Amino acid sequence: MAWIHEGSFDGCGLRVAVVVGRFNSVVTERLLDGALDCLERHGVETDNVDVFWVPGAWEIPASARRIADLGSWDAVVCLGAVIRGETPHFEYVAAESAMGVAKTAMKCDIPVIYGIVTADTLDQAIDRAGAKSGNKGFDAAMAALEMVGLYEEIDEAAEEETEEEEPAEKEQ
Repeated sequence: MAWIHEGSFDGCGLRVAVVVGRFNSVVTERLLDGALDCLERHGVETDNVDVFWVPGAWEIPASARRIADLGSWDAVVCLGAVIRGETPHFEYVAAESAMGVAKTAMKCDIPVIYGIVTADTLDQAIDRAGAKSGNKGFDAAMAALEMVGLYEEIDEAAEEETEEEEPAEKEQ
């Protein structure tokens, strides 16, 4: 039978960093409110949440990497909003912030979660920040909690596997 591993949503005792882009703050403030609401509802104490404001989505990946590398937090939630304008600037910022967060997540030992809203209009972005389509900040915080739990499950499974192999090695 297969062993099933999945994370829990228990935030008790966790310390979470939230990196938020200030650009499009009418959206990002709502995303942050959603993330903070999620963390509080799932047991993360307010004193264990650190919010880091950066100028915009472009600066989020480097800040998230620096925070993750310090080893003081259990997860990093990245929140921002990139709204299409009349120039190709949108494509560059949206793509590079997504790739930057992904690269950071791959290189770090803690979950680094992408919660950057990309939208064609301000109305679409506001809808995704709590108006109609739920709150993507809340969703990103939920993903962070689940992934912290899953990383713990993975570590425990690896330790159990190592413990089972050690006696067999000694018998040889």
